[in-house]
Amino acid sequence: MSQKIKQFTIHEDWAVVLLGFLIIGVTLFVYLPVVPVFKWSNSTDLLNDVFSIENITIILFQFGYFISFGLLGSFLVGKSIKNFLLGFPFVYLLTVIALIIAGNTTIKEFNLEAVIFSLIIGLLIGNFFELPEWFRSALSTEFFVKIGLVLLGSSVIFSDILKAGFLGLIQALVVVFSVWYFAFWVCKKLKVDEELALMISSAVSICGVSAAIATAGAIKGDSKKLSYVISMVLVIAIPMMIFMPIIANYFHFSEEVTGAWLGGSIDTSGAVVASGSMVGEIALKISTIVKFSQNVLLGIAAFAISVYWTYAQNKSSDAVVSKPTLGVIWERFPKFVIGFIVASLVFSFLISGEVRDGVKDSLKNIQGVWFALAFTSIGLETNFKDLFDTNSKKPFYAFLIAQLFNIFLTLLIAFLLFSK
Repeated sequence: MSQKIKQFTIHEDWAVVLLGFLIIGVTLFVYLPVVPVFKWSNSTDLLNDVFSIENITIILFQFGYFISFGLLGSFLVGKSIKNFLLGFPFVYLLTVIALIIAGNTTIKEFNLEAVIFSLIIGLLIGNFFELPEWFRSALSTEFFVKIGLVLLGSSVIFSDILKAGFLGLIQALVVVFSVWYFAFWVCKKLKVDEELALMISSAVSICGVSAAIATAGAIKGDSKKLSYVISMVLVIAIPMMIFMPIIANYFHFSEEVTGAWLGGSIDTSGAVVASGSMVGEIALKISTIVKFSQNVLLGIAAFAISVYWTYAQNKSSDAVVSKPTLGVIWERFPKFVIGFIVASLVFSFLISGEVRDGVKDSLKNIQGVWFALAFTSIGLETNFKDLFDTNSKKPFYAFLIAQLFNIFLTLLIAFLLFSK
């Protein structure tokens, strides 16, 4: 009798770190990918530069590059390789269209990045067409974002992390605790059930989807409630990602303050990256570091919630909950943050300035494409009607109120800590 061999898999965060450093290693020592041309100002430029045989060849070669790493990632985390092979070409095509639109010089004057168009294109298709379930399951939003974030570490000098990270941790401690308790209080006032209230409070105060998933895991939460919270996070993050940079620009906030505000307010790492990119290089770095400062608290928060839920459920003999242990902190800790920090250390202390400048454009292009792929995927998997499939709108109102409190409190703290 044949015995079924168990497939080898590793945690997604570790797979992301491995792939990120594999990409960096290939770029440094094996092959420096050529950056495709997407810049154009008129139809002549579009035909002669973007759609030239040479440039299309580079784009196709880039497709092979990304699908190769994507396939390896799918294998490492145990996702369907067949579904990825069938779905990724469509996601890549939509992403290239977004990159071409964003390459227009008039569009660039408005500081609109490719990720915005990736998201819009994905949303239009995802909300007006019924996508098959196998295709949705093949989307790798978090995976793409995390690879891009590990690569982003190669452009962040470690002194920036020490400075912004210290201030970001102070901001994170004040904001996370204040917003969490405010959100939980609002949920209780609106009579949202406690399980859903815990997920909402963690999602709005720490890091969105990851925090909601960590909280659900800590309390063995209902999957339908978790799906509802994730839908809220993704849908609310979209207008925040687009309009907060516009507001910051209108009131002439510094890039440091804007980055701290975006990183502390917006709930998903990908949306933070997109909004930071719309403002500038400094804002992108600060927003990412601040968001990572909040992510560091995720494991501690999951541990605390496990303890609270365990003791709160003691009166129920039928309750099955996670036993609170110190291991919960490490289990919930976002390991890809380690990849970001190590990449920063390597490029800060082990790579010469000359080599760093030589690979900078190529790595930045690769990083940008991963982010754009992620936002195409977010658009494709986000359906606005999911927010209105529930009978009660009170959780949605609670989330909105808590998010508004988060926006204003974080802006105040950002000014206090990051103003020059």
